[in-house]
Amino acid sequence: MRIPKTHPRYESLMTRERLVKGVKGGLTALEGLMAHGRGEAFDYLIGEKTRPFAQWAMKASVAKLLLAERPVLSVNGNVAALCPKDMVRLARATGASVEANIFYRTESRVRNIVGALRKAGAREVLGIKPDARIKGLKGPRARCAKNGIFSADVVLVPLEDGDRTEALVANGKFVITIDLNPLSRTARAAQMTIVDNIVRAIPEMTRLALELKGQPRTRLEAIVRSYDNKKVLEESLKFMSARLAQLAKSH
Repeated sequence: MRIPKTHPRYESLMTRERLVKGVKGGLTALEGLMAHGRGEAFDYLIGEKTRPFAQWAMKASVAKLLLAERPVLSVNGNVAALCPKDMVRLARATGASVEANIFYRTESRVRNIVGALRKAGAREVLGIKPDARIKGLKGPRARCAKNGIFSADVVLVPLEDGDRTEALVANGKFVITIDLNPLSRTARAAQMTIVDNIVRAIPEMTRLALELKGQPRTRLEAIVRSYDNKKVLEESLKFMSARLAQLAKSH
């Protein structure tokens, strides 16, 4: 589908097109389209812009990734369809490993995701031959790479499901997520939650990583210590509520 750049919903429609291509290319599950639609509804509520509460979470998340001994970026089908190059850039900027890890797991989807990441410039992608399991999860979605998520101390799991997020936290991982829905189990279980659209968040996190990379460790630790995830979730909900009230008055 050819979408004119003058269309008022150009960016949103292009994002949807990338996901549709992801389904056709064997990256994204059909269920991922529904998950995206639910998230996009919350993007409307924040005005489709990165807000201060998200910026705070991004800065703290990047600092945490830079401080980590074994950081891992988890990539599912939606992420691989929406921003593979940006994920690779973030991995390079933070020194993190990249692992293909999906909820609706099939070997062909995993291979397709790995292929998309390699095409985007990733030198190594974990997860194609998982050799460990996440304790507390059942079935194929528990599988992971022993030298990836299983051994990680900090894991970025954007667009993740609540069960896996809770299991990772229970297994002692420090979990960072990107989730437009501040009410989701994932947003509330993660230690750091970026309430923003992933297509805006990942490039900004890369910029922040390059900016903070040369900072002293004490500076990064101070950024992490000053972060309050409960406050971020509260601020995001307050913003959405106030914006809805304002919109109601304007109409």
